[in-house]
Amino acid sequence: MARDSVIHLAGAGISGLSCAWEMTRRGARVRVHELDRVGAGPSGGQVGALAPHAPDGWNAKKAMQLESLLAAPDFWAEVEDVSGLPTGYGRTGRLQPVPDQATADRLQDRIKGAQQNWPADLGMFLTQAPDTKIIPDSPSGIWLMDRMTARIHPRAALAALAAAITARGGEIVLGQPAPVDAPQMVWATGTAGLHDLNEALGRKIGQGVKGQSASLDHAAPDSPQVFDNGMYVTPHFDGTVAVGSTSENTFDHDRTDHQIDDLLVRARAMCPALADAPVLERWAGIRPRARSRAPVLAPWPDRPGHLIVNGGFKIGFGMAPVIARMAADVVLDGRTDLPDLVALP
Repeated sequence: MARDSVIHLAGAGISGLSCAWEMTRRGARVRVHELDRVGAGPSGGQVGALAPHAPDGWNAKKAMQLESLLAAPDFWAEVEDVSGLPTGYGRTGRLQPVPDQATADRLQDRIKGAQQNWPADLGMFLTQAPDTKIIPDSPSGIWLMDRMTARIHPRAALAALAAAITARGGEIVLGQPAPVDAPQMVWATGTAGLHDLNEALGRKIGQGVKGQSASLDHAAPDSPQVFDNGMYVTPHFDGTVAVGSTSENTFDHDRTDHQIDDLLVRARAMCPALADAPVLERWAGIRPRARSRAPVLAPWPDRPGHLIVNGGFKIGFGMAPVIARMAADVVLDGRTDLPDLVALP
């Protein structure tokens, strides 16, 4: 398409803004439409864990995620350079407690998978002496460390993306719906967009999954993340630590409740360094999960020129560089050979 045509994007979360930024940096004119505010949905959460899939049992989904995680340093550095704002990106690694020696022995296959599939300097290893300010209790006295995992500060990153887009001449329009009849349109509207697709296509494309997290006042900005039993403890650049998140397939409301309190109890018990850290904020949001459990990037059936970008769920920030690149390839260059992995379920 002509670079002087305006490309409209609906949604100012990570999917909409990252796609808008990639198109802007390639010289396109973009206009992002958001009914509420930048980061009003689940992208405006707290955790920001850019964690890789397990490196053993390699497949196309893991390869695509790895490509995106490796592209992240340059992607976010350029956003920071253009916007003049921090994103909170940092490849600080991840520390996991190992419950027993039998598990440590089984992890050798995962460590070998990292050696085979990840860059040599970003692998996994077992340690009995982690050097960090936040160390989770480990019954075995053994921890698994990886150098691939990174973190991003979700709200800071969205603010920087928005500023970078406008600095390069793009527009972000708040409080107004997107023009449904626009000739070029990217729909990045999260859970509401999945519900619209379910109804429009007459089948289940995806659903919302509620997540709850909390932010603590504890400065450990260079410490690796902690992960155990589905829970992340993510130290951020701004002197906070995020704890989360729940995954709730059934829920009655989108507010916080006792489940985040239970998660905080677990986090404090696991990480003694957080025992007295004050809670700054509790957060809840409804994250979009596609039925395929992979991000969706596909033309909207029967809407020529309209592209769906949705289903990021917990990996929206991690997949942003590669999804944004592919979306720009479709909209600007007419790419049609999208991987089956990102097709509509």
